[in-house]
Amino acid sequence: MGKHYSKEVKLEAVQLFEAGKTHSEITAALGVRDPQRTKKWIRAYRERGAEAFEAIGTKGMRGRRPKKENTNAYITRLEMEVALLKKFHTELRELPLVQRNIGRSTTIEASTR
Repeated sequence: MGKHYSKEVKLEAVQLFEAGKTHSEITAALGVRDPQRTKKWIRAYRERGAEAFEAIGTKGMRGRRPKKENTNAYITRLEMEVALLKKFHTELRELPLVQRNIGRSTTIEASTR
């Protein structure tokens, strides 16, 4: 199993890189075994900022399942979104019919007498 590094070490690696240090220099200064690891940290920092290092594990947020207690809320939200999309789709299908007055009577009571 690989070694886990603290958020502070990762942020220091980013600061050293921004100060012009190479990945090899950063790994030597911080005692990191693999220079590729510092490249991943810097890439993650550029994409998500400091919150990239808040995630548990070495892979960050990628590939994580939602927590059990959030699963029901997630499913409920998705079901609501599906219902809303179905309603919206139905209204969109009816819109051209309304615009062309299809399905409505075009005669007026006064003119039919």
